[in-house]
Amino acid sequence: MSKVIISGVGLIGGSIALKIKQQKLFDEVVGIARPGGTNLKSFVKSGMLNRVSMFMEEEIRDADLVILASPVAQIEQTFQVITPHLGSKTLITDVGSTKKNIMMSAKKGLKNKHHQFVGSHPIAGSEKHGPGSAQIDLFLKKNIIVTPFAKTPQKNINTIKKFWQAMGGKTTVLDAKTHDQIFSTVSHLPHMLAFGLVNQILRDKNKKLMLNFAASGFRDFSRIAASSPEVWRDICITNRSSLITDLKKFQCQIDKMISLIEKNDEKKLLNYLNDASKTRQEWSE
Repeated sequence: MSKVIISGVGLIGGSIALKIKQQKLFDEVVGIARPGGTNLKSFVKSGMLNRVSMFMEEEIRDADLVILASPVAQIEQTFQVITPHLGSKTLITDVGSTKKNIMMSAKKGLKNKHHQFVGSHPIAGSEKHGPGSAQIDLFLKKNIIVTPFAKTPQKNINTIKKFWQAMGGKTTVLDAKTHDQIFSTVSHLPHMLAFGLVNQILRDKNKKLMLNFAASGFRDFSRIAASSPEVWRDICITNRSSLITDLKKFQCQIDKMISLIEKNDEKKLLNYLNDASKTRQEWSE
């Protein structure tokens, strides 16, 4: 294929660009810069990108594939910008961690061209962010969720699946609602808990002393609290319903633990901890 556009050249977008270059999937990789964003000129010099542009509407006219890797709120605005300039052969995908809102925005913004959009969510990442953190094998053996519309042409779905397989990933097709419910529990909730723990310590009068003694347990649990605040703000807002439900369910788990400890119920507490420990070990294996 000739030309791919990456809007949002951060950890995910940059890693995609590196892998595209390695696999020689496109003749030209164009990074879209945003005002006030990261200066991408050095990434042209390093070979990650062929060139940089600030004019998405001009670049999209002859693009084969557009990858929207910017924060979710910006993706929604992008659809409206590109629709008048979108050719019939250009496919669009994204890397957003929430899907229902993006699919709705694509249908509204792209109008009768919405079948050219196939949603994606690569289950890969890091607490680090920015193109300088990009990894060429970030998607190797990682799950990639693909979320098409009900009437999306199969050839469009197959093209996006093959693209992610070329990135090294394993693709699964899900509807957007199911996707958002699942990832609220296994991804979005853990991030919120990590942010909450760090903020609890931040607001404690002994925070410096606590952090001095914090070791591997705190480091492992809190690692994801270093993730991009902008990205996670958008995820919280766009998947609010599922996330609020999960946070309330977790409140019930907190209440249960408090009750068991207050009652000094050693047997039930041990069973509670054993259930969690066994499940975690089985999942890891």
